[in-house]
Amino acid sequence: MINIYFRQHDKIAHESDLRTLPQIDPLSVVWVDLNRLDDLEKRYISNKFGINLYEKQQQEEIESSSRYLETNKIIVANSNFLMPQGETYISDPATFILKNNYLITHRTNEFKSFTEISRKILTAPKSFPSGYHVMLSIFENRIDFDADLLENIARDISRMGKTLGTGQKAERGFLIQITQLQEMTMMLRQNMIDKQRMISAMLRSDHFPKDCYDRLRMMIKDVNSLMDHTSFSFDRLEYLQDTFLGLINIEQNKIIKIFTVASVVFLPPTLVASIYGMNFPGMPELNWKLGYPFALALIILSSLLTLWIFKRKGWL
Repeated sequence: MINIYFRQHDKIAHESDLRTLPQIDPLSVVWVDLNRLDDLEKRYISNKFGINLYEKQQQEEIESSSRYLETNKIIVANSNFLMPQGETYISDPATFILKNNYLITHRTNEFKSFTEISRKILTAPKSFPSGYHVMLSIFENRIDFDADLLENIARDISRMGKTLGTGQKAERGFLIQITQLQEMTMMLRQNMIDKQRMISAMLRSDHFPKDCYDRLRMMIKDVNSLMDHTSFSFDRLEYLQDTFLGLINIEQNKIIKIFTVASVVFLPPTLVASIYGMNFPGMPELNWKLGYPFALALIILSSLLTLWIFKRKGWL
């Protein structure tokens, strides 16, 4: 799928048919968005714009040269974007190519940031005079979404903390939720680090229009702030995890304490029953009519005495 955004008079027009590309003036092109192209379409776009489209394996490489490459004529940047998958998120790469004042993006999934900017570029064309501005807008939008995701994580953490604070019994699923939130927070932080490296490289570039650098500096501040927030959220999750495991240990200790008390309480009665169960001929109580009631009373008394001692010591 291809989406071409180009200037037409004072507006930005949109075409999604690859066959119309030869009819569009290259100097009027602002943004070419490529999504899930087949091999034939990739070759055509590569030849048309004189670029190389990265394969997904190349997009995911973490080397600096693979993440951001700048020459006198072109800027190539690979950045990861979070996208929802069920109840969690996955990270998927996208390639940004800046050449001759237009932007070419290449991806294999739908990203909310791209959808938002594609809508805005048609409704507010003056805000997108070049491909550089489109690229910055995509990153700004992505940072806003990441901030919203981080706020959702913070709300979940607060809710879970209140659950522990009310003294409600925490189940096994509570620990699974903490683990899922930790994984999401780590994934979000990895994406923030990726954005930080990318924006820092853009700030050092001389290719961007002058009005873009203030936006880049604001973006790097926002990213740094979000990274601090992810660290704080991760610390809170570790605290909740430690608290939950501490409560589990307390519950286990209570159970062990009950078994320990029960075993100790039954030791004296067991000793009495063992003594009177030997049936030696020389035992004076063997032929005593009250021997059986006496043994039962001694067993009960020994149990009650043990419980009274435990109670007085504060062990119960």
